[in-house]
Amino acid sequence: MEKIPLTRAGHTALNDELKKLKSVERPAVIRAIAEAREHGDLSENAEYHAAREKQSFIEGRVKELEGILSLADVIDTSKLSGAVKFGAVVQIVDEDTDEEKTYQIVGEPEADIESGKLNIKSPLARALIGKDEGDSVEVRTPGGEKAYEILSIKFS
Repeated sequence: MEKIPLTRAGHTALNDELKKLKSVERPAVIRAIAEAREHGDLSENAEYHAAREKQSFIEGRVKELEGILSLADVIDTSKLSGAVKFGAVVQIVDEDTDEEKTYQIVGEPEADIESGKLNIKSPLARALIGKDEGDSVEVRTPGGEKAYEILSIKFS
């Protein structure tokens, strides 16, 4: 199995989610199923079916998180420096629109473009890897070619 790179913060967040699912969500859904069973006929009991569906989701997510955490390769990004690599916080500017964006390059399980966490396997992250401040990168996106300049690189 291939190791899954995670930042320390990403590993902590996934571990916290797993603990919450096991200690809070799982017992709550078990209680909800037991309560719904007491209402009688299960074939027409919407509460029961909703609780079973939620239980299925929780169990699936627990298995997924346990799998990710068992393969996690936690990388301490505070000890890194130099060119863009995993864990780097990169400030870039779109050379066409002058729009500035800041992204941290992270592992797939912790990626969230809305909060500025860029999947290391994404086209933009792959283009940025190995580049330095001031370098220009071209990225093929579904919307066409885009050019970015790297303004700064930080590791935290």
